[in-house]
Amino acid sequence: MTNIIITGSNGRMGEALSRCATHHAGLNVVGTIDMGDDLGSIIDQGDVIIDFSFHEVTLPFASLCAERNKGLVIGTTGHSEEDRMAILELTSRIPIVWASNYSTGVNTLFWLTRKATEILGTDFDLEVVEMHHRMKRDAPSGTAMTLAEILSEARDVSLQDQLKHGREGIVGARTKDEIGMHSLRGGDVVGDHTVIYANDGERLELTHKASSRDTFANGALRAAAWVVNQPPGLYSMQDVLGLK
Repeated sequence: MTNIIITGSNGRMGEALSRCATHHAGLNVVGTIDMGDDLGSIIDQGDVIIDFSFHEVTLPFASLCAERNKGLVIGTTGHSEEDRMAILELTSRIPIVWASNYSTGVNTLFWLTRKATEILGTDFDLEVVEMHHRMKRDAPSGTAMTLAEILSEARDVSLQDQLKHGREGIVGARTKDEIGMHSLRGGDVVGDHTVIYANDGERLELTHKASSRDTFANGALRAAAWVVNQPPGLYSMQDVLGLK
């Protein structure tokens, strides 16, 4: 039995994690915390912490996990580069699964995106479109950024130089290497992501639409059960699913 602690328990994902965990026979929720609660007071009860709170507290949580030798599953996005690097340093001490999206379907989309980009070559223009609910705090989504990273790696171009966030005004003709990024916000959309490959005379679109947060919660719970048996290191959902 793997004992888990859920942070951000009062949020949408926290509630989904608690609800879905009851259907995973090998998992036991031994504690939940939210804003104002002290993770340190209960961390020794758990084997792994699942963090879907806020990016501002991910580094303190990760540092505490490293201090107490606990596995960690990170579901927050929007971290500063400084925090990201500090968290990555902790992977030498504990196993961490860090994914922008824990859905099995989205991780299949990641795999398909890399393969499609390799097959189609450099003649197709690349665009990423994502839509989320009106309450989402960061943009683009972490999932959309992962898709852009995959595109830039497969095309062997600099994402920093080629990423274009929307377009406004007289921007000129589209360049061959640029990767378009467009973020939509509205309603209660759980998460839609589309990668568009556009060429003269044809267009290919790869789309994933999530209608329930349970798909993310079940993936994160699967990652929690997996990571406790891993040596220290940085892992993604691709590792959990055996897609690498």
